[in-house]
Amino acid sequence: MRQLILGAAICLLVAPIYAQKKFEQLGTDLPTPNSYRTASGAPGHEYYQQKADYEMEIILDDDNQKISGKIKITYTNNSPDQLDYLWLQLDQNMRAQDSETNAISTMSLDNGTSFSELKRLHNDFDGGFKIESVRGADNKDADFTIVKTMMRVDIKTPLKAGESTDLYVDYWYNINDRMQIGGRSGYEYFEEEDNYLYTIAQFFPRMCVYNEVEGWQNKQFHGRGEFTLPFGDYTVNITVPDDHVVGSTGTLENSDDILTQEQKNRLEESKTADSPVMIINQKEAEKAEKGSPKGEKKWTYKAENVRDFAFASSRKFIWDAMGVDIEGKIIMAMSYYPKEGNPLWEMYSTEAVAQTIRTYSKFTIPYQYPVAISVHTDRIGMEYPMICFNGGRPEADGTYSEGTKYGMISVIIHEVGHNFFPMIINSDERQWTWMDEGLNTFVQYLTEKEWDVNYPSRRGPSMKIVDYMKGNQDRISPIMTNSENIFQFGNNAYGKPATALNILRETILGRELFDFAFSAYAKRWAYKHPTPADFFRTMEDASGVDLDWFWRGWFYSTDPVDISIDEVRLFNINSKNPEIEMAAKKAMDEEKGEYLGDILNVEMITSPLIDQKPELQDFYNELNKYEVTAYDQKKYDKFVEDLEDDEKDILNGKWNYYQIKFSNVGGLPMPIILRFTCEDGSQERHYIPAEIWKNDLPQISKVFYSKKVIESVTVDPMLETADVDRGNNYWPQRIPQNRFEVYQNRGRYGGDKKELNDMQKAKEK
Repeated sequence: MRQLILGAAICLLVAPIYAQKKFEQLGTDLPTPNSYRTASGAPGHEYYQQKADYEMEIILDDDNQKISGKIKITYTNNSPDQLDYLWLQLDQNMRAQDSETNAISTMSLDNGTSFSELKRLHNDFDGGFKIESVRGADNKDADFTIVKTMMRVDIKTPLKAGESTDLYVDYWYNINDRMQIGGRSGYEYFEEEDNYLYTIAQFFPRMCVYNEVEGWQNKQFHGRGEFTLPFGDYTVNITVPDDHVVGSTGTLENSDDILTQEQKNRLEESKTADSPVMIINQKEAEKAEKGSPKGEKKWTYKAENVRDFAFASSRKFIWDAMGVDIEGKIIMAMSYYPKEGNPLWEMYSTEAVAQTIRTYSKFTIPYQYPVAISVHTDRIGMEYPMICFNGGRPEADGTYSEGTKYGMISVIIHEVGHNFFPMIINSDERQWTWMDEGLNTFVQYLTEKEWDVNYPSRRGPSMKIVDYMKGNQDRISPIMTNSENIFQFGNNAYGKPATALNILRETILGRELFDFAFSAYAKRWAYKHPTPADFFRTMEDASGVDLDWFWRGWFYSTDPVDISIDEVRLFNINSKNPEIEMAAKKAMDEEKGEYLGDILNVEMITSPLIDQKPELQDFYNELNKYEVTAYDQKKYDKFVEDLEDDEKDILNGKWNYYQIKFSNVGGLPMPIILRFTCEDGSQERHYIPAEIWKNDLPQISKVFYSKKVIESVTVDPMLETADVDRGNNYWPQRIPQNRFEVYQNRGRYGGDKKELNDMQKAKEK
């Protein structure tokens, strides 16, 4: 440790003023506040949104895997604008053979190309909506134009502010085999029993959003950017084979016609049960899947104030349910799954649904809908109002890995959580994926920890995003990038925003301020259409903290966090006491060591001139420069005579002063969090706000004082900030430890042959 002697006063240089880009206010980067959306982030007094109500007759053709539909849309224009035409989304057209999605998809061939990749290349599936007719309010044919995944309907009479009009659309489409060609919805075929499990969504032409931000939402659907939809009320009749069970958005209106008395009794029992109650158990489901239909049944579901509708249908379904009390209202948590999902699904699915709505209700708003459903499919996770489709299938022998178990629970939490973001807090998924996926992943992390404090969460903690943030900057996009243009979609839209919010909660604002502001955002924008600016402004408005630097760094840039300790220096006060200072000077001189040349000179110059001629020696040749003189003592006594007691304490060396220099190597300004470990084993924590970097200096200096001797310093000791290089976070510097693995027989993708899961290993014993 280097020691320097200073005078009694310590002088710190004042940093020159540099361009303050990273701490500039977002200002014109955000839309100008207006009467629709205020500067505080709340809806303005003239805020409006459109309404789209649907009445549908849907037929599921189980023999030909086809959906046919007749729908009536009642569209209400709550805007101040006259509308001359209406726009609808035709998302199934992404699967049309002339789809733009296919045209812009890239692919390359190498030694590892799989059959599934080649099958998708050869795919001749006839997808897309087949529009048979579009009629206006007068029930006469209306002119319409299909533009890829959009359809414009030219209404005969312009729709004025406050007016409503009706549209009638007849259509059909072929359901995709999502196990072969993928998809957010579709069917899975079970060859052993010749059965199908359908998870059906995006199955009808849906109204686009019209608002003061974008006008008509006209971003085409290419498969990644999800759905921007208005709220409305739905009445949907779903005709399926009479041995199918249907789970759906909304509430079942004709249960007396559909369910047996025993099933109704079980459902009633489940409302007050502490654990899931089997409405249809596995034995009953296995019997049903071996049967064949004798006719058809019509299931009628109604849903109020939802932005979308989806359903699942199969004769294979096991069905369980339990009631969850959310502020005095009983919400039905339910799961539908085939026997292939057990034992995992019977044990965990509905419990995960229930825990999700409890935790999300605590951190946002109380869950608003009457039901929350999890449906088991393979290789999928997708969300809709009140219902979601989730993967997580055990091995055929009923065993499963730890990864399968927690992956299943996590995907259920995530997809059920989407009921809040964006099904209720209805952001524009087509433009800003992070507003639903990122916020949802953040609350998913909170839910996982309320499930088990030791839950192995995949995303949320800061260290989980480090590898992404320190990666190739050419393959990283700012969070504020349109969903179709993002590199590394999962990290960008899910992981990084979830981590940013976690850091904002734990390190920047603290839990109390953050939780209040986050809940305020949810309350303000429930059943409305928020934008990024509304979120940023509300979080600042409700917390009372200027966070523009945080949004700019985490959401608008790709800079990583990397704060380096460049230098630690110990400064001791010059005590003026000659006894102390002379001893200190002697010790410092001895600590410097001996110069090689001096050592050699003593050995080789055996008779210097001064020894040959003693008369050349004088006072200074005999002077002991470390000896304290009476003059020195008198001068010191006079200096301390008039000092106050606290000044004497400082002068007498009771305090150690440490100057530490830090560099912002990564560029993203963040707080500097330090842990000092002292000679006596005690520790001190120091928190320096991110504003320390306000002048964009590449390096800053900070002085700390302590009565203790500091032995080591660590930056970000509790892994709070996603610092990408731990190697420069320590003083004294540490040599990082790394390990590599030797494989017995390394394959193309590394590793030995496929390992058994832990349950299978236990059976082997």
